[in-house]
Amino acid sequence: MSLARISKTTQLCMSLSGRPGNFGTRFQNHLYDALGLDYLYKAFTTTDLAAAIGGIRALGIRGCAISMPFKEACIPMLDGLDPSAAAIGSVNTIVNEGGRLTGYNTDYIAIQRLIERNAIPPETPLLLRGSGGMGKAVASAFRDAGFTAGTLIARNEAAGRALAAACGFGWAPEPGDLQAPLIVNVTPLGMAGGAEAASLAFPEATVAAADIVFDVVANPVETPLIRHAAGLGKRTINGGEVVVLQGLEQFVLYTGVRPDDALVAEAAAVALA
Repeated sequence: MSLARISKTTQLCMSLSGRPGNFGTRFQNHLYDALGLDYLYKAFTTTDLAAAIGGIRALGIRGCAISMPFKEACIPMLDGLDPSAAAIGSVNTIVNEGGRLTGYNTDYIAIQRLIERNAIPPETPLLLRGSGGMGKAVASAFRDAGFTAGTLIARNEAAGRALAAACGFGWAPEPGDLQAPLIVNVTPLGMAGGAEAASLAFPEATVAAADIVFDVVANPVETPLIRHAAGLGKRTINGGEVVVLQGLEQFVLYTGVRPDDALVAEAAAVALA
């Protein structure tokens, strides 16, 4: 957006994340500018979630993307949940309608579309690592797509067992020597900026035995897991694909406008560069 276009009527949208990245800021602002919309998007982090959510309401901020580790913690601070978030107990998007904050989950929608786009047969056994807010969205999307032969891997036994039971999957605390044709990472392992940025989310033997390797981490898009899998010639699905699809749905919720595919691809290329 040109600075000359920012005014008192400009609608502000934002994100809250433990480790802010640049994707959302570049993606959303590129679309606003291309479509001539009076919006501006900025990424933030916080150590006071309640105050941040209160600020969204008090300042009339139109929308807010929510990332780890706030996807579940923000729920008691909202006024309502869309079915996409209520069904899985996880929020990744807040929309402000005149001071009423409603939570949505566009991660779930993105995962469903990626399952369809990649034509992954529902009878494919999978290993899914992670039981947090994003883990709930991913596990639920696979469940609702008809996947039944799955093992959910989570160090937190209570959360892991609960999510596994809700999805009809087994549970394990660590990958160990488990193997499956489809492996999915929904943990911060491999995420830039963390102590485990260089870590593989699954053992090398597990990656070698897989046919499809899916990592939802988008910062960086080429995580250690994706790089290793690609080096072995595996079919990969990366977090960049997830953030584009979920970011598009957030854009539509904030603005009421759905850009065409060519413009979305252009914005994604800019954001992921």
